[in-house]
Amino acid sequence: MNTILRWLIDLVARMTRTLDWSLCAALGALMGISLVVLYSAGNESPRLVLAQGARFGVGLVAMWGLSRLRPTQLRGWTPWIYALSIVPLLLVLMIGTGKHGKHWIDLGVFFFQPSELLKLSLPMMLAWYLHREPLPPRFGVVLIAIAMIAIPTVLILLQPDFGTGMLVAASGVFAVFLAGLSWWWFGVAALGVAGAAPVAWLWLLKPYQKDRILTFLNPESDPLGTGWNIIQSKIAVGSGGWVGKGWGQGSQSHLDYLPEHTTDFIFAVLSEEFGWVGVAVVLGLYLFVIGRCLWIAAEARDTYSRLLAGALGLAFFAYVIVNGGMISGLLPVVGVPMPLLSYGGTSAVALLAGMGIVMAVSAHRPMHVR
Repeated sequence: MNTILRWLIDLVARMTRTLDWSLCAALGALMGISLVVLYSAGNESPRLVLAQGARFGVGLVAMWGLSRLRPTQLRGWTPWIYALSIVPLLLVLMIGTGKHGKHWIDLGVFFFQPSELLKLSLPMMLAWYLHREPLPPRFGVVLIAIAMIAIPTVLILLQPDFGTGMLVAASGVFAVFLAGLSWWWFGVAALGVAGAAPVAWLWLLKPYQKDRILTFLNPESDPLGTGWNIIQSKIAVGSGGWVGKGWGQGSQSHLDYLPEHTTDFIFAVLSEEFGWVGVAVVLGLYLFVIGRCLWIAAEARDTYSRLLAGALGLAFFAYVIVNGGMISGLLPVVGVPMPLLSYGGTSAVALLAGMGIVMAVSAHRPMHVR
């Protein structure tokens, strides 16, 4: 009996040796908080919690599987992964479905959002390409990197999905930035965005996207229409006070004042029910996850691993900032979920898979330096 027990313990140790347990603990805490808040936000529906729990389970399996792969293996597969992830982006433009465009593919069992794949494959591709070049990147290298970023970004904007498109582009830009991109590139980019803004407003932005920008600037101009979402979200955030109204006692979500309270605005539900204490705990967990990713990136001994882990950590940071700014009225509403807190399958699985890649970088550090 003792022999069998020792064998089982040894098996578990070998099967889980590539996991970063401190990172797993923080991610597990975030997922646990998500299920608790979802139960309240979903009108105490066990179905919602079980469905999200199943999605987390799939994501954890993906995280474990990817953590066991060596970064050298991932690097060899990267061009194929990037190319194959572009195919669903083309497919969704033909057969996709969505509220304001074509964002998801209905697979019968669940809805699949192809753009989430690019949050992994794009930084992987940039890290693969930059790994082969002298750093900091030269002018021609940066132009090719921009083209790699532009291809999936344009396809996502055609859906149209501005928020996800910008976050996907940011995940690629982070990889180039970590490679030593000169700051003057960002100055040129800022001038380009400023120059293109009038053109985008007149010919590219959809009416609902213009409404979001106008609402961000002055939500009180249409409090019962386009301004409703952000006004109710700010009320929920502010009414929570220091310790919140209590679990299941949030009036904004339970009385249906707060829109999308299980997805994009779930952080507002957390704020109302658990107050600033709950918000501080969640933000602290996010900060730890991001910091751990950047620490692993700094400890990596090859360029591909360093750029990839760093880009995934900074992308995670961008998701938190965009959603947090959105629900508090500091940024326009762009339909971006809060990582591992909002209800959703593809996003949760992609984020956990990304954490698996970061763990692979930590667990399989090569001894040589590139």
